[in-house]
Amino acid sequence: MRDTNSRQHKHPALLALLLLPLALSGCAGKSSKKEVEPEAPVVEKQQPKPQQGISLTLPPSSYSGVFNSAEQSLAQFDWMQASVALEKLPPQGLSINDSTYQAYLQARISYIRGDQAGALAQLERLNNPAVDPAMRYRILTFKHYMLDMQGDTLSCAMLADQIMRTAPGNTVPAWKRSVWRNLEKTETGQLSAALPTATDPQWRGWLNLALISRDSASTLPGQLSQWRNAHPQHPAAKPLPGGLDYLLTQGTQPGKVAIMLPLSGDLAAAGKAVLNGFLAAYYENRASGAAGDELLVIDMDKAASASSAYQQAVQQGATIVVGPLSKDNVADLATQLERPVPILALNRIDQVLPAAGSALVQLSLAPEDDARSIAELAFGTGARRALIISPAGDWGAKVEPVLRERWTTLGGTIADSVTYTTYDDYSSSVKSLLSLADSEQRAKELRDLLATNIEFSPRRRQDADVIFLLSRTSTEARSIKPLLAFHYAGNLPVYALSSIYSGVPDERNQDLNGIILAETPWLLGANPGLRVTLASADAGGGSLPQLNALGADAYLVQAGFSRLQSGADAIFRGNTGLLTMDPNLTIQRELSAATFDGGELKAY
Repeated sequence: MRDTNSRQHKHPALLALLLLPLALSGCAGKSSKKEVEPEAPVVEKQQPKPQQGISLTLPPSSYSGVFNSAEQSLAQFDWMQASVALEKLPPQGLSINDSTYQAYLQARISYIRGDQAGALAQLERLNNPAVDPAMRYRILTFKHYMLDMQGDTLSCAMLADQIMRTAPGNTVPAWKRSVWRNLEKTETGQLSAALPTATDPQWRGWLNLALISRDSASTLPGQLSQWRNAHPQHPAAKPLPGGLDYLLTQGTQPGKVAIMLPLSGDLAAAGKAVLNGFLAAYYENRASGAAGDELLVIDMDKAASASSAYQQAVQQGATIVVGPLSKDNVADLATQLERPVPILALNRIDQVLPAAGSALVQLSLAPEDDARSIAELAFGTGARRALIISPAGDWGAKVEPVLRERWTTLGGTIADSVTYTTYDDYSSSVKSLLSLADSEQRAKELRDLLATNIEFSPRRRQDADVIFLLSRTSTEARSIKPLLAFHYAGNLPVYALSSIYSGVPDERNQDLNGIILAETPWLLGANPGLRVTLASADAGGGSLPQLNALGADAYLVQAGFSRLQSGADAIFRGNTGLLTMDPNLTIQRELSAATFDGGELKAY
């Protein structure tokens, strides 16, 4: 489907939806224009040899054995054993490097215990230029990690920029990636506010580049070239971060995008919501002056198989395929030994993909991304000992291990976990998790011993500081959250997945008040222009806004597909999260923190 006169239409997304019947594969002819196929992404792009930085070797110390013992204990998150090791140091007479090392390790102990404010305060007192550079590097690296976990993105990016200037050469690419990742996570308003007070030329260059990167696709390449010409010696100049270099080298000739979605069967509502989001983003990009690819829409419900639909797309000249949406269809395409053009699949499968021709990249709303995000959010606030409530069945079995793995990798512990099955099971499951039966039994024994009816209030377990609620639906979460307060756990913070919110306001969400969840930026107000365009077009799919966001991100990633060649460096500010690609060509999403206040979803 090609729009040759889009500027005449007030609502381009509406035009797309009105023309949708003409875009179906049965009515599409072959493209007469030679298409430029996007190159398949590779896992990593070789970086130029960076400058030589400081040595990470610490100066000799008479107490190296003590420090090594403490380091080994902290690597296992055993702060008690690390404290015991540090007690072997003399109370006075330490060199400046040894006393600084001791204080640095004590700050790490505080952090592992959840005292983040105390840990940061300890590090601030160690800002002494006389300390060995290797020791200062460790201190600043640890401070950067804490700022990152706390979500202080602008401060984290600024510190990474400072560290990078003297960092060992082999670590420079990672520091550069950290600067850019945190700048991409920072709101545009914050970047703009920071620019006037930025006096350091290198930091100012970073801020300018981050703001430029948010320009429209049609003007971005020119803006990037101008920035690089103005900052030839800037560490972000060669290569540009985030895979932006590829925007300067990719061809400008329009291609042909095949979109394979279910549009007439049981998944038609989901497929149309994804398509509407894709088309809205497509026409918004066209309205900004960018050249538009030709679109070919294939109804998967009318195709014999995903493989046959893919072959049809290739035969009709597609240069990239977006879809399919169902896990089974993605698995079908994954078995293809011949993939002439790349695929951006809209679901995620667990199997290892065979090597075959062009890439198969997977973008989805996988709840595993939510699980990792809430683990990081909770740990970043200082929580360390968790209780987990999850549904029995496939959903819980898929999500709970991911949360557990991420939580323990960060240094958290699992105090206990419980699963529930039906509504009648909710209260007993919560009561069991909080060990209220033990408290009631102790009260009974005391009554029997004293032979009197003493007043008693059950006491929940005290060995946890956070609850992870992995409910699959808002109905489950709305039932369980009040039970936590009823069973004396109302003061424990509760973290949940985005699955507890459908995206549609509901007065019953008052029962979710106080829950902290990982949510898509789309539902927190990101990209307001695109959401207004979608709504004004009366496109339907309003009850499935997360899938609208997935469709918009599918357009974003396929339009910048060449950027994926930069591997781990590629970053997209998506509507479903901050998007990066892992070595398995799976797009990982880092979601935003949100909470319910007055029954409404708000940024946290």
